[in-house]
Amino acid sequence: MKSISRFPCLVCAFLALLASSAALFAQDPGAPSDAKPDSPPGAQYSGMYTFLQEGEFVQITVEDEGHVTGFVSRYGDQESDRGAFLDQFFKSGKLDADKLEFVTETVHGVWYGFKGAVERGEGKNPGDEAYYVLKGRLTESVTDANKKVTTRSRAVTFKAFPQEATARPATRE
Repeated sequence: MKSISRFPCLVCAFLALLASSAALFAQDPGAPSDAKPDSPPGAQYSGMYTFLQEGEFVQITVEDEGHVTGFVSRYGDQESDRGAFLDQFFKSGKLDADKLEFVTETVHGVWYGFKGAVERGEGKNPGDEAYYVLKGRLTESVTDANKKVTTRSRAVTFKAFPQEATARPATRE
């Protein structure tokens, strides 16, 4: 009878070992993740996004404690800079959960402010075009020669640029 009473314990031990082994094999160490373990919250949103016209973009980098740095790279549209590529660095920027705000420095009398959110876009996988989108209101402010400021606000959606696919090492079969 003693050997029969030990049998359920051996079965339990075997099942426990099997379950823990299955959990280890279920983890895929080569699977891509949105952010590195040491990355600040929201770091997965860092990257390049479309801007107002083809060829223009906004670059955001999420740093510690929701501080955001970056710049807008755009074509000048004033008589003095028409067609020239202009970079406008962020004067301030912050990310709180998925809420994003930034204001650019003034370049040639123009600056931008954005208030909105980072949302999941139509991209299927991390790194795909439009996997994330910046959706909100963009305010463009322009100072004329008489120091008069004209402000224009509009709803915008900026799509994440696709990231280069990282090649995995070839495996022998």
